[in-house]
Amino acid sequence: MADTTLIYGGSGGIGSALARAVVARGGAVHLVGRSEERLRAAADETGGGYTVGDVADPDLFARATEAAAADGHLVGLAYAVGTINLKPLSKLTDGDFETDFVLNALGAARAARAALPVLKQADGASVVLFSTVAVAQGFANHASVAMAKGAVEGLVRALAAELAPKVRVNAVAPSLTKTPLAAPLAGSEQVASAIAAMHAIPRLGEPEDAAALAAFLLSDAAGWITGQVMGVDGGRSTLRTKG
Repeated sequence: MADTTLIYGGSGGIGSALARAVVARGGAVHLVGRSEERLRAAADETGGGYTVGDVADPDLFARATEAAAADGHLVGLAYAVGTINLKPLSKLTDGDFETDFVLNALGAARAARAALPVLKQADGASVVLFSTVAVAQGFANHASVAMAKGAVEGLVRALAAELAPKVRVNAVAPSLTKTPLAAPLAGSEQVASAIAAMHAIPRLGEPEDAAALAAFLLSDAAGWITGQVMGVDGGRSTLRTKG
């Protein structure tokens, strides 16, 4: 049976790019997403299986894990699910905060919990979650998503400690990346150019940028890396090239 990575959010954006990167490294994938049409297309491209479902549904995770384990030897988990809910605090409702937390943080915890019994049986299993540069940097109108992704970073470190040395747990923290989720921002050339200019490497991220690091973290080549949150952000989290 092939070494398989279970990828939530695997039918588009970074998740889809990650699936291709894992397959290019010789692995297999099982994809999870809401759109069966998009999942089928992604699965056809990567040769993987798929499970249709919404990560807000707590019953999805056991079902997806079982299907992925049936497809192959489950050695990796990636939770490439996110939200971009940008509002000032006065406009954010309790529902906004709850939705962002459930999709970003609670979903990641549920995915890891469901997969853990299988991953513990693997040799060198790895979990990769996704955060955002907005946790390390204070951005206006990011209260809900930064809070939710901050919880993801806390989860990474807690799980990395709890599961060592059997399962490694890390996170990738991108800056704005050209994905369908970011289309409302990146779709405007004027806005995209202005945001790109804020980075030391003055462009927006491509899905393959974050996927390349995630695929490395899932691989045996990253066997001595755990408990880390790594930026793929054009330098935005640390560099200011203009006065």
